Amino acid sequence: MGLLPDEAKVLPPPGIVNRNSVWFGFMGWCTAMIHNAMNRRPPLKSGVHRQALFVSIGWLLGYHLTKHENYTYAKLDRDMREYIRQHPEEFAEKDKPSFSEILEDFHPIR
Repeated sequence: MGLLPDEAKVLPPPGIVNRNSVWFGFMGWCTAMIHNAMNRRPPLKSGVHRQALFVSIGWLLGYHLTKHENYTYAKLDRDMREYIRQHPEEFAEKDKPSFSEILEDFHPIR
């Protein structure tokens, strides 16, 4: 089953490149850099395999966080639409005022 219920499988998958994936991937890379610096190694040159691993892990976490976020918002939207459907009297359409009713009369000053 995993972290998401089966009804989340009907949602389209998020894009591979999204804000959470990029952010968590960047944070994974920063973690590798800080680890290298704390161990007095050249931060950019050493442990490139660990840098790639941390970026991959961060990217994967960001992707799954986006999937969970999309499911949560879809569930909230579904519940809100169902409530609106069951209570139409609370969401009656209002008459739209014309543009002339919104603006004040124009009186030029000379």
